[in-house]
Amino acid sequence: MANIIFMGTPDFAQESLKCLYESGHNIMAVVTNPDRPKGRGMKLVASPVKEYATSKNLLILQPEKVRNNSEFINKIKSMNPEYICVVAYGKILPKELLDIPSKGCINVHGSLLPKYRGAAPIQWAVLNGDKETGITTMYMDEGMDTGDMILKKSVQIGEDETTGELWNRLSKIGGQLLVETIKQIEEGTAPRIKQEGEFSMAPMLTKEMAKIDWENQNSVQIKNLIRGLNPIMGAYTIINEKKVKIWKAKIIEKSMDYLKNADNFKPGEIIYAKDKIGLFIKTKDGTLSILELQPENSKRMSFGDFLRGNNL
Repeated sequence: MANIIFMGTPDFAQESLKCLYESGHNIMAVVTNPDRPKGRGMKLVASPVKEYATSKNLLILQPEKVRNNSEFINKIKSMNPEYICVVAYGKILPKELLDIPSKGCINVHGSLLPKYRGAAPIQWAVLNGDKETGITTMYMDEGMDTGDMILKKSVQIGEDETTGELWNRLSKIGGQLLVETIKQIEEGTAPRIKQEGEFSMAPMLTKEMAKIDWENQNSVQIKNLIRGLNPIMGAYTIINEKKVKIWKAKIIEKSMDYLKNADNFKPGEIIYAKDKIGLFIKTKDGTLSILELQPENSKRMSFGDFLRGNNL
């Protein structure tokens, strides 16, 4: 079994660590981000990767930074790992760290490279309405997800699938593909494929993009924004001068009696609202039915519960 140092932070990475551990590999150390304050009480909370590592009594390292951190880098060197496996760690690794493992630094990336290099590949696949995405394992280099590819696994994205749902599916596939990647490298059968041709980037999401632009975004774009930001931050609009997050919506494609005057409404205006029928909002090219939403300082709820408590 291989001697591995694992680097990762969120639940997406936790699944890869779990797969490596259960496959019998020697996890020499787990490197994850420091505990961060969270919630109203701002209590320090461990990352999902740390929680799993703690449950298995694995050595845990939590450097605030890795670049220009000679103490941390020397510690990793002293362990003499065969592999460093990196999954959503959240920091750029310097060359002196990448050069340490004898068999390479292996990364699990949530897209079919060279598409969606960067921090948020899963989110952007949903935001852009892609039909397909997947997982790529690769040898890391100094670039942003530019290393030679090893294995790929593609999946179809459901029409109504949210980022959270796709994230969970890909995390499991990523863990399985990482184990298979290590197996093939050990057996000498792993391919090494250069990234060629056009590439695209998947930058970090911003809070500004969460506001729905009824005037300029069409029905499909708004629906993709809603599912793409679910559950990260939630797309939102303003109803009765208050911010309301929208978590689920569908496009109305057929004519209904209570929507017959829809063309008389401006984008962003409520066409019809009744708790047992629906909440319908005009878009620039059609109508959106709001299924699940969340008023300020409240919990997520169905449109029916929302309408029973709000007079629109």
